[in-house]
Amino acid sequence: MKRLWPFRHFSLKLWSVVLAVLLWMVVAGEETVERGLRVPLELQQFPAGLELQGDAPSLVDVRVRGESSALSRLAPGDVVAVLDLRSGKPGRRLFQLTPEQVRVPFGVQVVQVSPPSVTLLFEVSAVRKVPVVPAIEGVPAPGFVIGTSTVVPPQVEVVGPETSVAGVSEALTEPVSVSGADKDVTASVTVGFQDPALRLKAPRPAVVTVQITPGPVEHTYPNRPVRLANLGPSLRATVTPSTAEIVLRGSREGLSHVSTENIRAVVDVSGLGVGEYNLDVHAEASQDAGVVRISPATVRVRIDSVKP
Repeated sequence: MKRLWPFRHFSLKLWSVVLAVLLWMVVAGEETVERGLRVPLELQQFPAGLELQGDAPSLVDVRVRGESSALSRLAPGDVVAVLDLRSGKPGRRLFQLTPEQVRVPFGVQVVQVSPPSVTLLFEVSAVRKVPVVPAIEGVPAPGFVIGTSTVVPPQVEVVGPETSVAGVSEALTEPVSVSGADKDVTASVTVGFQDPALRLKAPRPAVVTVQITPGPVEHTYPNRPVRLANLGPSLRATVTPSTAEIVLRGSREGLSHVSTENIRAVVDVSGLGVGEYNLDVHAEASQDAGVVRISPATVRVRIDSVKP
């Protein structure tokens, strides 16, 4: 039979006893404190077939007690209030929130929870289809107008509390910009609802195509004087012919905002010296309409020097 030697590894045993005593002295000497915390409220066991109408509190106030070192080590998520909703039924329901429903680490005690109860309103869950309506912002290029718009998918299924689902008539998209566009615009956008209680049964983006077409109305502005731009000093010029006809296109409303005085035929002669040139004519018009054509498209410009 093997004999046991009580003094075997005596130094290790002695150090163990010393460390245990020191640890006990440190722990026994710590002060017990209380601290107030704002912690997340977690909803569990949500009843099937029911929806929460309105917002549930996301945070609650909790007073905890423990040794100062234990409380100082608390990290976000260490303390969580848990509310069991398995007994929920349609209508307004009151749930008690007690210290026993707060998860805490070992060595920490929950003293108080505020508020001590939470009121929640449950409704029967409902589903139905609603059309998707695209939101369009901006103004197309001058002379162009917004035509028809298409959305894929044209309908989506909305899920939520029964009263909220009954009150919604359409799903909205995030805005599609057509600013300055002179051709069709296609964009993939998010679909959603203004009521936060509603959600898509199968979340997915929608593809919106906005048709951009030439304006349906044209208007002719005859005999607009041809003006020279950027003529150099000590130079003079003559233009043949001296007038041009400008045709604008746009919506009826847009053309009604166009002032004749703002429609100009311009020829740029920057950097040109004495001589004769065939130059293109450009039109300056309103942002409410686009230039369809200028007649003549070119003019003859003669530049001479001015004698001192």
